[in-house]
Amino acid sequence: MKASSKKILVSPLNWGLGHATRCVPIIKALLDNHFEVVLASDGVALKLLQKEFPKLTSYELSSYQIEYATKAHLFKLKILLNSHKVFNAMRKERKEVEQIIEKEQIDGLISDNRLGVYSRKVPNVFITHQLNVLSGATTALSSWWHRRIFKKYDFIWVPDFEHEPNLTGKLGHLKKKLDQMRYLGPLSRFTPSAQKESFDLMVLLSGPEPQRTLLEEKLLDELSGFKGKIVFVQGKIQSEQKSTSIANTSNTIQKVNFMQSEELELHLKRSKLILCRSGYTTVMDLAKLGKKAFFIPTPGQYEQEYLAERLDALQIVPFCSQNDFNLKALDRVEDYEGLSVFSESIDWSSLFNEAF
Repeated sequence: MKASSKKILVSPLNWGLGHATRCVPIIKALLDNHFEVVLASDGVALKLLQKEFPKLTSYELSSYQIEYATKAHLFKLKILLNSHKVFNAMRKERKEVEQIIEKEQIDGLISDNRLGVYSRKVPNVFITHQLNVLSGATTALSSWWHRRIFKKYDFIWVPDFEHEPNLTGKLGHLKKKLDQMRYLGPLSRFTPSAQKESFDLMVLLSGPEPQRTLLEEKLLDELSGFKGKIVFVQGKIQSEQKSTSIANTSNTIQKVNFMQSEELELHLKRSKLILCRSGYTTVMDLAKLGKKAFFIPTPGQYEQEYLAERLDALQIVPFCSQNDFNLKALDRVEDYEGLSVFSESIDWSSLFNEAF
């Protein structure tokens, strides 16, 4: 592909780290295909991308101020009560995006589930694996509303396989495919390679508060009796990396606040078992590396619960609820096959040429 003078704005939702991390391979592909890239997000999502791509121009957008309830049954109520904050932030970021487009002379934009990031002035791409938005009794309504949003965008990129076998099931597949929809195949920033195992267990945390902290506290307590070496990644993106060692009677836990992609990939490869949330980006990363895992879905988040239940039913990865987790639950992993490695063959050049 010839050198491009086009400049693309990439903007992931700040909902944990998943939306930002799955944008990493897209940003790298854009740069490899000679596009210029500008970043825009907020919170830990923006901090992660700034650490991964320190030379790229970045902008902070208005925060959606998404907060989780401490109890799963209050999840939808908490989201509903905070919906006015989300809509206010969307209105603000619409204006902010237009300002960035004008200042940076943007030629196209890619929004990963960031609903206020679009413009009538340039081509728009929306990335989502939630073609059906699972919300319990209100799933039909939330899915209809989400698909209405698709109409604003020129293309919908879905990071999964179009046909069976796939990772998302009904979450990422409609009865009738939309014209502007393109299936990319699963996205991951990682590459499979053989590594000598150094850790018996790797804990990988992320996600909005307070649930991230609640799970961290529970796991540090439960895993004090685990027999083996543990690396514990808190998923707290801070200015400096910090590492501490916790000596228990049965093990030593190496606790790290965060890891950037290269270091994280190496530790995943060197760990026998991964204990983590069942966020879709994590599922794609672990599938790329063919890892064995145990999932604890975020309480009240229907998408994570569905993915965990589906992979458990397929005898691929076991799961349990956050409240029910104990050390004994990890024994179930031996009866599951683990996630299978997939090959990535995305024709980025064609996708970019079509979109921009």
